This record gives sequence, C-alpha cells and structure tokens, in this order.
Amino acid sequence: MKNDTKVTTLGRDPDSNFGIVNPPVYHASTILFPTLDALEDVQKTKFKNQMRYGRYGTPTTFALQDAIAELEGGYASFAVGSGAAAIVATLMAFTKKGDHVLCVDTVYAPTRRYLDVVLRRYGVDTTFFDPAIGAGIASLIQPNTTLCMVESPGSLTFEMIDAPAIAAACRAKGVATAFDNTWATPLYFRPFEHGFDVSIMAGTKYIGGHSDIMMGLVTVRDETVYKQVRPTVDDLGSSTGPDDQYLAMRGLRTLGVRMPRHYETGLRLANWLKAQPEVDRVLHPALPGDPGHAIWKRDYTGASGLFSYVLKPLPRAALAAMVDGMAHFGMGFSWGGFESLMVPSDVKSLRTAVPWTEPGKIVRVHAGLEDPTDLIADLEAGFSRLRKHAGSKG
Repeated sequence: MKNDTKVTTLGRDPDSNFGIVNPPVYHASTILFPTLDALEDVQKTKFKNQMRYGRYGTPTTFALQDAIAELEGGYASFAVGSGAAAIVATLMAFTKKGDHVLCVDTVYAPTRRYLDVVLRRYGVDTTFFDPAIGAGIASLIQPNTTLCMVESPGSLTFEMIDAPAIAAACRAKGVATAFDNTWATPLYFRPFEHGFDVSIMAGTKYIGGHSDIMMGLVTVRDETVYKQVRPTVDDLGSSTGPDDQYLAMRGLRTLGVRMPRHYETGLRLANWLKAQPEVDRVLHPALPGDPGHAIWKRDYTGASGLFSYVLKPLPRAALAAMVDGMAHFGMGFSWGGFESLMVPSDVKSLRTAVPWTEPGKIVRVHAGLEDPTDLIADLEAGFSRLRKHAGSKG
C-alpha cells in the first residue's frame, strides 16, 4: 500500500467491532481472567498486544501502535505519555551506569537536559557531536558506547546529518542507534531504511495534528530491539490514556493530506522571508542553497512546516512589536497542529560541540493550514511594525 492508503486504513477492524469504522475507545485498568490457567499464562508470557492490565494497553492502544509500526516499517511501536517520555524510554533502555552515549549537538533541548542532568547523575556520560560529522563519528565511539541518539534536521537550527553514514559506523561497532523523526514523520523519512534501530516521534505534533493531545511513539526495527526496549517502557509506567490514543488515530487518518500542505506553505513562507532585508538567513533544508539541502534531497521525500529564520541584530522592542501583533501566528512551545506559530528562540545555551555565534535572534516558524496569502499578509504587517520600531526604512 502507498502511504496515503496506509494512514487511512491501518489499525481498523470493522468486522471485529460490529461494522464500526473506527476502533472503539476502551477505558480500562482491571482486566479479568476467567480461569486460574489464564491468569497464570498472562503472568508467564509477555507477547505483543496481550491484555494484562490497562497500563500495558487495550485494543485501542494496540490499534494505534500496530498502525504506527506498519507505517514506520518497524516490528512494533509503543505509545507513551509524551515525546519527552519516548526519548527517556529509549535512553533508559540502552544505558546503565558506566555507559557512554553519543548525541548530536543540535538535539531537542529536553533530550540534552536528560542526558546532561539525569543520566549523568546515574553514571552515564555523553559526548555531543557536530551534526556534520558523518562517518567520522566512528572516532568518537568508546568501548562503553551503547547508544547514538540523533535528530535531523536539528532542533531550532535545522542542520541535516548524514544519517546512513552515522548508522553504518555505529552498527559496525555494535552501537545501537535512535532517530527522532518528529519533523519528517514516516511519510517523508524512514529511519529503518537508513540503518537505525529505533524511531521516535512526538505524537503530540503531526500525528495528532490538532494541538490537543500529549503522546510519544517509540518504534523498534526488529524483535531483538523490541525485547530490549519493552521492559523499560513497561517499567517506566508512562502509558497514554485511551482518549488520546483515539485522537492520535483520528489524526493519523488525515496525515497524508495535511503534510503536503504544511510542506508547501512552509516553503512559500521561507522564500518570502529570504527576500526581507532584516532577515540574515533562513534555516530550511528543503531550500536550494541551504547547507543541508543535498542530504535532504537525497534522503527525504518531503518536508514539514517547521523551520527558522535568523534576524539581523535589532532592538528587542522591534522584535516584540512584530510578534506581539501577529494575527495568525501564535506564540507557543509546540508545533505540528493546524495553527501557525512563530517563536523567538535562544540557541547559544543549547550548543557545546559547535557553538552558535549568530548575533541576531532566531525565530522558529510553524506553517499551519491557514491560507498562505493570509499568512504572508500577516508577516508583511509584522515586518512593517518591526521596521517602524527599529527605525529602518526597509
């Protein structure tokens, strides 16, 4: 099946649900067993999609997880309480005291914090590396390196990594690999086809698509990785509720029509911003001329609506005049929903391997599903306010 057909059909079983199109919402904690044999059997074995207790999943959970796993091209998926919870579960599954982790320097800030603060407290060291390292990552692998965590494009600054080269170098030395694929979704990038062991998504973002759920998704490539990850997911107890699972499944149904719109509008806004004299540069790997464009074109089949631009140095009052008065671009710490967002961001404190030295402010944009001409008109008005307060004739 093609992806558009997959997102429309996966996880549905009308024949088992009285002809109902969507899987029902099962609210459950206690699961009853008819016999002692049945009770003891479920305690002895831990199969996929096994009804034991509400925290481990119900038919609502299994429908979503099976749909995501097949869309990703993986063996199994786990739905957990947030994107951060998915990252934590993955990091915990592959580390113990005395281990070493490699992580791309441009990773999501909560990932960096968990590595720097929590895992360090428990005796796990981390080396952050330049996203341009490629196969050179082999030189950073230590005898106790157990995991390489990457995100591409980079959080806030959108650098691309040579994913196949990194995965191959790690696999050659027995190091597990995990890829945060929230930006592209499986529609536009498939981590397992590029050699990764784990694919992570914040279902909060494009899978849900409506800014109203919290969810993380961890997908594993094969049964061996499943056996390593599942106990940690179970032990952490970070399950999701059936209502959010239902909403994630409903969001999945329209992923194939939403993502092209985000992609198209994002590029249109990026090109408009490139032409503004106050913009130093636009950070979007799908733009020709972007440093990561060649890798994006080679490995990806599309882009999402998330990118950034860097303003030339200007007074804070000018930036505030622009963002405070936007009609269609909200300010909020998420993305992937139907609404457009624009958030000034601080990057310098989030880089160690490759310091961020740009003097101007970064502004992250999420292109939503509004009419692009309305969004551009909003930007035009915003930049007019910025120029007025900056004293520029633009």
